[in-house]
Amino acid sequence: MAVKIRLARRGRKKRAMYDVVIADARAPRDGRFIEKIGTYNPNTDPASINIDNDKAFDWVMKGALPTDTVRAMLSYRGVMFRKHLQVGVNKGAITQEEADKKLAAWIEDKESKIEGKTEQLAKSKADARAARLEAEAKVSAARAEAIAAKNFVEEEVVEEEVAEEANEEAPATEEAAASEAVAEEAPVAEEAAPEAEEAPAVEEAPAPEEAPAAEEEKKEE
Repeated sequence: MAVKIRLARRGRKKRAMYDVVIADARAPRDGRFIEKIGTYNPNTDPASINIDNDKAFDWVMKGALPTDTVRAMLSYRGVMFRKHLQVGVNKGAITQEEADKKLAAWIEDKESKIEGKTEQLAKSKADARAARLEAEAKVSAARAEAIAAKNFVEEEVVEEEVAEEANEEAPATEEAAASEAVAEEAPVAEEAAPEAEEAPAVEEAPAPEEAPAAEEEKKEE
């Protein structure tokens, strides 16, 4: 019976997850399987790969054929390299001890690379977040400046309108005051006019009439 190591899909359509299963090559893609040996989640960064390396190695040594995707995953986890070393041990090219040392060194180097990549991704995310916050701060500052400038212009317009209204009211007030002053002075002038008209009545004594009396006295003498 031909056996394959492949992925069986599960989960939501747009955020699907996969099981790594051992299945008959003739079985439907998401049909029955012999054994589940791990999971694969491509929705994380980096993708999450959880595989039982010992079971995967055992099935590979028995002749199970992984699909291209699963082969890449097994290479990433060191299963395919372990198979390569084990084939060399079986042929007598190297000892088991040497194979184990090489595998341990490979795993250590791989883990350091994974850790470095994880740190780099975390730093990139932090830098992107800082840049985004800085851009948002600049936008907020520009918006605040625009609002302040708009308010300043509106205040200037209001002040100009108030000044214009004050200038328009001032002449009207002066004219009203002048008309009131003219109205108050007019009766005084009218009162002064009758006094001037009464002045001719001061025609009193005709003093010259006494002169004839003096002439009469002269005649008697």
